[in-house]
Amino acid sequence: MSRMTWTSSSQSEQRDEEQRLRELGYQPVLARRMGDFGNFAISFSVISILSGCMTLYGFGMRTGGPAVMLWGWLGVGLFVLCVGMALAEVTSAYPTSGALYYMADRLGGRKWGWYTGWLNLLGLLGAIAGIDYGAALFTGALLHLEFGFEPTPEKTMAIFGCILLLHAVLNLFGVRLVSVLNSVSVWWHLAGVAVIVTALAVVPDRHRSVSFAFSEFANETGWSNPLYVAAIGLLLAQYTFSGYDASAHLSEETSRASVSAARGIVRSIWVSWIAGFVLLAGLTFAIQDYSGTLESDTQVPPAQIFLDGLGTTGAELLLLVVIVAQLFCGNAEVAAASRMVFAFSRDGALPGSGLWRRVSSRTQTPVAAVWLSVGVAGVLAAPSLYSDTAYGAVTAINVIGITPAYAIPIFLRLRAGDRFQPGPWRLGRWSRPIGWVAVCWVAVVTVLFCLPQSRPVTVDSMNYASVALAVVLLLATAWWYVARRSYGTPQGAPSAYGTAREQKEIAEGIV
Repeated sequence: MSRMTWTSSSQSEQRDEEQRLRELGYQPVLARRMGDFGNFAISFSVISILSGCMTLYGFGMRTGGPAVMLWGWLGVGLFVLCVGMALAEVTSAYPTSGALYYMADRLGGRKWGWYTGWLNLLGLLGAIAGIDYGAALFTGALLHLEFGFEPTPEKTMAIFGCILLLHAVLNLFGVRLVSVLNSVSVWWHLAGVAVIVTALAVVPDRHRSVSFAFSEFANETGWSNPLYVAAIGLLLAQYTFSGYDASAHLSEETSRASVSAARGIVRSIWVSWIAGFVLLAGLTFAIQDYSGTLESDTQVPPAQIFLDGLGTTGAELLLLVVIVAQLFCGNAEVAAASRMVFAFSRDGALPGSGLWRRVSSRTQTPVAAVWLSVGVAGVLAAPSLYSDTAYGAVTAINVIGITPAYAIPIFLRLRAGDRFQPGPWRLGRWSRPIGWVAVCWVAVVTVLFCLPQSRPVTVDSMNYASVALAVVLLLATAWWYVARRSYGTPQGAPSAYGTAREQKEIAEGIV
């Protein structure tokens, strides 16, 4: 009896979400097979502390060192939580695969949606490139320890290509497999952090002091101003805390999406905030030789920390833990990016939209969008063959594209005031103060991440984030005059949740 009741309730909730999607103007075509935990898991997997923290740990060692990494993580995490909560409230009102650009379009108009979409797309595609290339770097480090493999740029790029292909194939099997892999990913990440930190705490004979971990400042950027160095050092945390809009992009494939997607965003941030701090602290206390770690033959500073503290066998095992986590992360990011490509094409925004919006009748997956996502990510990472700083540029592209895109729908929601009708997940009286903190924070970090990261500024050391931002805005502007007649989101009903009391009852019954 209880099973029948649960099934009936689940089917009713799914019909409600399908009806809500129709009211927003879209016919449901994707399979709604992802649950509450699966939706949280995809954003947690994309944030991936074992990808972002580990990949940029060497960058953090140079731009402020331990003090900036640990205190910066705590501070950035708090501000990002504000961004996530504000974004979750808007997501609850507009649970569509288009996510950020659809919200901006409905709240601000077509051009707001257009530019938000292109920024979001740039960030998502840059994230695939950054994550999977980082996984290739760590794979090269593991092969170096095990077989004496020399991780040249050409070999690293070959590994990167294989990883992209793997993620494309996995995403073609449908959202149910993606959901299962993301659920496994959550436990792999949490267990992985516990194993790494425990091993680094127990095995090495020597550890750094508390004062070193929380007050040691290191500067190898060439800039003399410590405040400037500390500011650009926040990239480690801000880069890691990105991609949580994946929960919104998968909302058309999530049951009870009006609440589950919002909760998925917020949960993924605070769980990552806690676990990431534990990971960074564990790595920092275990540093044996600071300069030796930075100049490691593995080209991956965390690998040298493992090697110095645990020996070759222990280092290989922990690197394997990290690499698998990074593979989970990249797979989740391909899922999120492909849904963005699908949704943006569904509204006629991309060249060749008719192809990219096609959905497989067998798996209900946007197959062409998956291949486009991994293909563009491969192109973005290609300059790494010729420049050591290209990978840093890719991570900057990710941050500079996706971070402003988070703030635009939040700002437009604030501007709309009482005209905005929230969904069942809401912040109540905290909506405006949290929203303004989020918008201001994004404005600050967007400026920071366009600044040069090392001195002297040369062709190799230049921060190309500002160039990438300018290029995508110019291309978006140029394409607007071609696609403005075909682009447009459907104008559905502004809200389908009834009175404030009814919305409160829905939230209390689901949250």
